[in-house]
Amino acid sequence: MEPVNLFDLATQQARWLSVRQAAVAGNIANINTPGYKALDVEPFEKVLDGTRVAMQATHGQHQHTGATPASFSLDKSEDPKMLPSENSVVLEDELVKAGEVRRAFELNTAIVKAFHRMILMTAKG
Repeated sequence: MEPVNLFDLATQQARWLSVRQAAVAGNIANINTPGYKALDVEPFEKVLDGTRVAMQATHGQHQHTGATPASFSLDKSEDPKMLPSENSVVLEDELVKAGEVRRAFELNTAIVKAFHRMILMTAKG
């Protein structure tokens, strides 16, 4: 059986969410560090804009075009708000980001589970 593109997309998003979760955790850990600038990850939509999704070749005579892998990096805030502690970490914003990451992980997992169940149902007949 050929790999399903949805699983690759879900894997890329899970990696992106892991990096974003680490960035948020680092921001919270450095909330009292003077001069620390808050980090975040570029939006997942921008990561997908830089990739190309390709059709899978199912026969030897089909054209092979291939997909490009997704990559992402941490960014410092464009215009950080400097707080009295001389850093740009706002706890409320970081907690909102942490909640967004958790909900996105849950949605990602639910979609993959549902798709996996659907594949198993079709395979069982």
